[in-house]
Amino acid sequence: IYIVLYCYIPMYGAQIAFKDFTIAKGIWGSKWVGFKHFERFLSSPSYRNLIWNTLNLSLRLLLFGFPCPILFALLINELRTQSRYRKVVQTVSYAPHFISVVALVAMLNLFLREKNGMFNNVLRMMGGTGYNFLGRGEWFPSIYVISGIWQDLGWNAIIYLSALAGVDPELHEAAMIDGASRFQRLLYIDVPSIKPTASIMLILAVGNIMNVGYEKVLLMQNDLNLNYSEIVSTYTYKIGLASGITDFSLSTAIGMFNSVINFTLLIIANTLSKKLSGSGIF
Repeated sequence: IYIVLYCYIPMYGAQIAFKDFTIAKGIWGSKWVGFKHFERFLSSPSYRNLIWNTLNLSLRLLLFGFPCPILFALLINELRTQSRYRKVVQTVSYAPHFISVVALVAMLNLFLREKNGMFNNVLRMMGGTGYNFLGRGEWFPSIYVISGIWQDLGWNAIIYLSALAGVDPELHEAAMIDGASRFQRLLYIDVPSIKPTASIMLILAVGNIMNVGYEKVLLMQNDLNLNYSEIVSTYTYKIGLASGITDFSLSTAIGMFNSVINFTLLIIANTLSKKLSGSGIF
């Protein structure tokens, strides 16, 4: 029922992307214009920059953010004999996930501001000069990715810890009897056990490459970093809801453009995963 109500029924409104939609005329009464709004987006001066910024953030987060929970889960799993220390580390790593996006960005502003920011105070103590980190566009992707990894590292590691918990202890005992080192047991027992899970998570991550959440990016934006921080989702939000003259047709067309790219990448990633590892989501 949930999927039907919130996923399938709203697809009825996707036809707005192919019409000059006005609220007064409604969906059916609005004029059909075909791919007009797709052409508007693809021919707009900001199109290339929006796509590049979106891919830049997504690929960086995929490249650096995807392996980190796997490595963290493997390290936590090795703390079998130190249960108290393990629980403390897990709790500390999970906690940032429950910080709201607004609070997280507020923390970034406090830590990174040019005057009296913690990082700049440390730089000055070491003889350096202060930097306006959030005001320098070239720093924006790195700040976004690093803060995202810090916030979701422990939470994303849960699914891999669950997979590692299902490994038969007798496999490790047999490997120890055969003289396998700790690293060899991690490499030949633990890593293969989470490989199917990692493949599925990678497929899902690839299928969401164009879906960079706009809330955090929007809150981190300012006039100085806009050329680096304006992405497809923030642009869609601004022209669809936040601007003085809302353009529902154009924003719907951009959203559909995103969905088509994500769906294509999902099919490709799933096909490659099934060929290379034998596992996929369908």
